[in-house]
Amino acid sequence: MPVRTASLSGTTREEGVRIRITITTAGSRGDVQPCVALGLGLKKAGYLVTVATWAPFRKLVEDSGILFHPVAGPDPDRLVAALVEAGSKPWKYARRFRSLLRPHMTQGFHDCLAACRNADAIVYTPLGFTGYMVAEHLRIPAVGAVVEPLFVRTGRYPSAMLGRPPGGSALIEPPGPGRLYNHLTHRAVEQLYWRTVQPLVRDLRGEVGLPPIPSLLGPLGGIHREHSPLLLGWSRHVVPVSPEREAWMRTTGYWFLDQTNWRPPVELRGFLNAGEPPVSLGLGSMSGIASVLTGRIFDLTVRALEHAGKRGILLGSDGGQAGLPNSTINIAGGVPYGWLFRRVAVAVHHGGAGTTAEALRAGAPSVVIPLGPDQAFWGSRVAALGAGPPPISPRRLTAERLASAILRAANDAEMRKRCRELGEKISAEDGVSKAVEALQDHVGKRGVSQTQEPRDEPR
Repeated sequence: MPVRTASLSGTTREEGVRIRITITTAGSRGDVQPCVALGLGLKKAGYLVTVATWAPFRKLVEDSGILFHPVAGPDPDRLVAALVEAGSKPWKYARRFRSLLRPHMTQGFHDCLAACRNADAIVYTPLGFTGYMVAEHLRIPAVGAVVEPLFVRTGRYPSAMLGRPPGGSALIEPPGPGRLYNHLTHRAVEQLYWRTVQPLVRDLRGEVGLPPIPSLLGPLGGIHREHSPLLLGWSRHVVPVSPEREAWMRTTGYWFLDQTNWRPPVELRGFLNAGEPPVSLGLGSMSGIASVLTGRIFDLTVRALEHAGKRGILLGSDGGQAGLPNSTINIAGGVPYGWLFRRVAVAVHHGGAGTTAEALRAGAPSVVIPLGPDQAFWGSRVAALGAGPPPISPRRLTAERLASAILRAANDAEMRKRCRELGEKISAEDGVSKAVEALQDHVGKRGVSQTQEPRDEPR
């Protein structure tokens, strides 16, 4: 059979044949949704796109008009629950993550291989790392994609997982000692990540016939030595670029998935129109986790709104709060943040990367209650940018403290001005289009070639 060669520009040199890209991703909705947005951008640019991820995300992918391929994996809710349980201890979450992932590794690899069998290139995320190994096996280009500051080895900002020194805030563009600290946080998180998955990867590669990876640094060392391409899905107005690394680590802007066909329920629209803009509370994927911590946050938010004299929308709550004042509180289900945050006075949230991005784009001040270390990083960035008060640790959360933060975010004219200005800058970016351009540039330099002859299947 002939070999088909192409540049990554939507169609191959063989007229009418579309370039095929598979995106391998996993985790919570906050991990998968930006990849769906990226996939949709690639589809609009003329590519045939498949998103390979865990089964619960089928509807999210297919509703966007993108091909879906299921990959074996743990229940995303259990993964999020493990993150909530770990709190600020990433090593505790790492151990739990490994135990959840282990039973699915072999089947997940073969599912991913099937999804990528006819692909011309693969885009993989940290939790979709199986795609990296599949690309190695199939000998096709692979491009990494991250929406959190992870694995970038820069001194300009710290890793999202270790981004706040004890008692301090995230160090952005620091002097010498701070730059060293930032660089070391990325190295430390790389090791934590690799030590978490290394036993799983070692066993899997032995089972499917792939050569072992050196155990000391793992594949991340090679990625940095070889300047393997990495797409950074956040705004340069929120986290600074590293000019010396932009050639292979491109800061594209956020990858927003706008649900333009979504229509609000009549009750929600009526509530919004009945008074001043309310305060919203949403904990992202964590809203659906039945835990003492998330339940306490919802309860304290209701009391804080009463103290502050504000109306509120609770996202993902079951409405079980004692004495819930129905005239001033609306219980909402799945409401797109991109729609809602343009209509609220203040967004109270957990500081997830996607949720924070939507609040910043909307120009809504944020009050962040971080439930994990990466969320503490984004909460500190919000405060440093003047887009909200300092984040409130769940351990220190009280109704009075939350009410005070809400009132400051709602009434501080300078803060609201900075939020509007930052929102305009982020809205002017087109992160998805820039990511598509970067992907074309990265893979085009290497060329895209694919033989039509069947490759050897792994054992």
